[in-house]
Amino acid sequence: MEPASIYAQIHQFGNRADPYSLYAELRKTPVARQEDGSYVVSTYEEIVALLHDPRVSSDRRNLADAPPSDGMPSFITTDPPEHDRLRRLAMRHFGPPHSPRKVESLRGELLEIVTGLIDGIADRTEADIVDDVAYPFPVTVICRLLGVPLEDEPRFHKWADEIVETLGPSGEGDMAERLKRRQATVVTLGQYLGELAEAHRKNPGDDLLSGLVTDDGPDGSMSHLEVISTAALLLIAGHETTVNLITNGMLTLLRNPSLIERLRQEPDLVVHTVEELLRYEPPVHFLSQRVALDDITIAGVTIPKGSPIVLALASGSRDPAHLRDPDRFDPDRPYIQHLGFGGGVHHCFGAPLARLEAQIALRELAHRLVNPRLVTDPPPYRPSSTLRGPRHLVIEYDRVLPYEPIT
Repeated sequence: MEPASIYAQIHQFGNRADPYSLYAELRKTPVARQEDGSYVVSTYEEIVALLHDPRVSSDRRNLADAPPSDGMPSFITTDPPEHDRLRRLAMRHFGPPHSPRKVESLRGELLEIVTGLIDGIADRTEADIVDDVAYPFPVTVICRLLGVPLEDEPRFHKWADEIVETLGPSGEGDMAERLKRRQATVVTLGQYLGELAEAHRKNPGDDLLSGLVTDDGPDGSMSHLEVISTAALLLIAGHETTVNLITNGMLTLLRNPSLIERLRQEPDLVVHTVEELLRYEPPVHFLSQRVALDDITIAGVTIPKGSPIVLALASGSRDPAHLRDPDRFDPDRPYIQHLGFGGGVHHCFGAPLARLEAQIALRELAHRLVNPRLVTDPPPYRPSSTLRGPRHLVIEYDRVLPYEPIT
């Protein structure tokens, strides 16, 4: 049996805890064709070029051998002008130019949620950062923003796990079986969100889902299917990636305890800390939903029209041709430019919220936990190599300090 390719090894679960040495090998061939006909791009300059290349599509229907659709297209799986219309309709209720201070106005509410979660572990000396803070925090936030009942969390938690774990090439079982599981889950989630959208149409509130079903601005209104697909995207992407960002961040800080002390002394350092985390331990490692619309020559390799393209974002952010000493975590870098939120027209819709959530969570954990330390290193990881992060992060600590405003 031939040994697995470097790219295939990255997706093997045994390499989940540390894929970065394999990324270094992958970058030796910046554009590498795989056995399935896909082209994996792993270096920073080439990834940035393709993120901004109009000859690169995000619509899988443009593949030479297009798979069946899961029936729920969203703006991240479409191209301009359809993408632009759907994104504008969603952004009207979430950010600039129509709601320019939407995210910043949430700061007090976010702090209140995190404070409550940390208070909840104050009577113990051991906690799971994932279960106790990093998961319930962004889930509570996205439920409030969207208008999804928090009591339904156990239902969509299961659906989100199923969808995330069938992303990319790393899930269990063959591709046909994974697609079948994914489609079944998408249908169930779609039915749930469709009923919820109809309830918000009849009785709208001050939430995103109500805005999506009642808006009739210059771009018209979303169809029923577009509302469901957009709500599903925001619900899942609105918490899954932030869970990983906070958990990867806490793991990195615990491995660098001097930084925890610095955050106590220099609270504003958290801004650069989160940016360096997005480069060093990003929550999203691959963008695999890309297709060449024409023959594209890059790094001396021609990617044929209709071929699938995989952008290895996590590899690109650690490219030594992009920045010095990339495998060292350093929030003092004068130049932190990363691929943690992708780029181009598909630059992460929720980036401002994810940044703020991670900043508040990590700052408060650093300030309030006394002598925090890892119980297991490396921790157990989630199955997905695309949305990579620990399944659990169990820590011990001496005590939890009472909340005090940080000035």
